Amino acid sequence: MGYAQRRFVSTATKLSSSLSTAHLQKFPPKELLFVKGREIPTEPSIDPETWASLQPPPPTALSAFAHRIGLSSVFSSPQVIQQVCTHPSFLQLLKQHKPHEQAPATNSQLAAIGNSLMGLFATEYVRATYPYLPTRVMKAAVTAHVGPLPCANVAQEMGATPLLRWHRSRGSLLKPGVLHSDALASIPRALTALVYQQRSLPSARQFVHTYFLSREIDLRGMIKFLDPKKALLEMVKKFQREPPKSRLLKETGRYSNSPVFVVGIFSGEDQLGEGFGSSLKMAEYRAAEDALLRVYLTRRPSHLVQLPSQTFPQGVGDVFRKAPEGAFEPADLVESEIMYASSGKSFTRRA
Repeated sequence: MGYAQRRFVSTATKLSSSLSTAHLQKFPPKELLFVKGREIPTEPSIDPETWASLQPPPPTALSAFAHRIGLSSVFSSPQVIQQVCTHPSFLQLLKQHKPHEQAPATNSQLAAIGNSLMGLFATEYVRATYPYLPTRVMKAAVTAHVGPLPCANVAQEMGATPLLRWHRSRGSLLKPGVLHSDALASIPRALTALVYQQRSLPSARQFVHTYFLSREIDLRGMIKFLDPKKALLEMVKKFQREPPKSRLLKETGRYSNSPVFVVGIFSGEDQLGEGFGSSLKMAEYRAAEDALLRVYLTRRPSHLVQLPSQTFPQGVGDVFRKAPEGAFEPADLVESEIMYASSGKSFTRRA
């Protein structure tokens, strides 16, 4: 036996003596073993992939997951993490192959509570940060922060994919199908609900802000204008300002094959926006769009953002206990903005 083989055997011996093998999966299962006198089935009742998906994750992986996301002090039992990572669709798979086994606890109710809490935290954050954002764009921004796709991406970054227990199902007219991204999205939602139950509402808000609301979202791509000049005229009229006027600021190559025009839009002496283009019409279009974006994307500084949920008591406990409330100074409400032709119909005008 060479040196490399002896080193491998000694290392394996040390690891086998220090690690517990009680949680290791055993394959093949008893129902697949050949028994004398029993007819051999042409097709096995369970395949290795299905058998592996039925096995619970090891407790060490559950504890490592809790430490990795910084919630080891909140979740003291690995069974809680196992419930968080068990989607309701897993019960169908378990009932199909092991009908006599007791059904485990799923994250159905936790995901529903966490989804409501995440929507609450994201809505108040977006509204307080961007007070002039149109209603339709605000809904899109909330979805971009805490929607199904961001939740699934965060679950993958947390390393929850190997711990997920779920089963793919087809949709029907009354019930949508279950995809892998849908099952993954339930894990951060369930975690938010557990933090709320085990700690407090401010703790759950801090968890959502850390993992979701701290990410930058491109809001400019969410705002589309059918007619920026018409929308700008209505917005200026709403704020009781002078009607906007276009002025040519710079130009070059007017009589060449690649001219460039720079147009600014003014309301009185104030310049609202500026745009460029290969034609005056294109430059005016971009200038009106720039003026609208400057208003809609007005962002309040982070140190001045006040959230209504800050009034809930700090510390461990529910929101109904008697405790000192947090300070909150409500900001001035602005008139809700609905963009012209935001419904997608050019002949429809929204008030």
